[in-house]
Amino acid sequence: MIHWLQLPNLSSVAQYVECYWLIEKRPDSESYQFPKLNPDPSAHLIISPQSQVYAYNLNPGMVNGKGSHWLYPHRQTFELDHSKPFVHLGIKFHVGALYCLPDFSDNPLALDEVESAKGSKLFKQLSIDESRLIEAARNNPKLCVEQLDTMLSPWLEQCTEDQHSNTTRSVIKYLDKSAISELGEKLYCSQRTLERSFQRTTGLTLKQCQSMNRLEAMLEYLYQRGSNELDWVEVAFQFGFSDQPHLIRYLKKQLGFTPKAYEKERELTIDIYGGVSSNLE
Repeated sequence: MIHWLQLPNLSSVAQYVECYWLIEKRPDSESYQFPKLNPDPSAHLIISPQSQVYAYNLNPGMVNGKGSHWLYPHRQTFELDHSKPFVHLGIKFHVGALYCLPDFSDNPLALDEVESAKGSKLFKQLSIDESRLIEAARNNPKLCVEQLDTMLSPWLEQCTEDQHSNTTRSVIKYLDKSAISELGEKLYCSQRTLERSFQRTTGLTLKQCQSMNRLEAMLEYLYQRGSNELDWVEVAFQFGFSDQPHLIRYLKKQLGFTPKAYEKERELTIDIYGGVSSNLE
């Protein structure tokens, strides 16, 4: 399994794009065939060969297609089909970025959806050459970043900001460091206004987004430690759970595993799309 993650070089692009990433499974690669993708508040444009098949189990429902596609913010864990060789080059956008972007600002933000990008107005406008970009991504990640920056820059220059996007940008700086009830005071704004602007921009509540970020941080912590190092009571308190039973219920709901089962099956749940990737080595 080949994997890399790179940041944009241009500040004008980095304002809206969090990172670029590549994941490729070659025929001789051994990896779990149906990993689960963590809930994610960010949207991704996934660039793939035109004939390459993708399949997502959305729990409930399946989405199947070919080629490049959009993966929108999702609140539930998705199951991926990695049973065959594949390559994906991804563009991960900042939380709420699509609200500001041309072709998205006038439409309600899609959630929990996977949508084909083939033939879309945006895809044609960006003049995306999947083969060229994927070849560069495989052989020269730095060159690929330069090409992606060049491709995206004219489009992103058309972005428009308003009070809702500005409020959301401010909220995100504090969301993982403060209690939600404290955000209004920190930002000199009513709690109701913060909630309304954030949900309008991202499609998510503050609590949903904070929970997703907490899960990813916890999984990264767990990936870095062996089973003999894990004290689940300590993990519960470190990540803001009132007690271990609360943590057990949370993991069972989000991942389908209890902590004990997760110790044995941790490789089954991953965030490879611009997030946790420790188990891809």
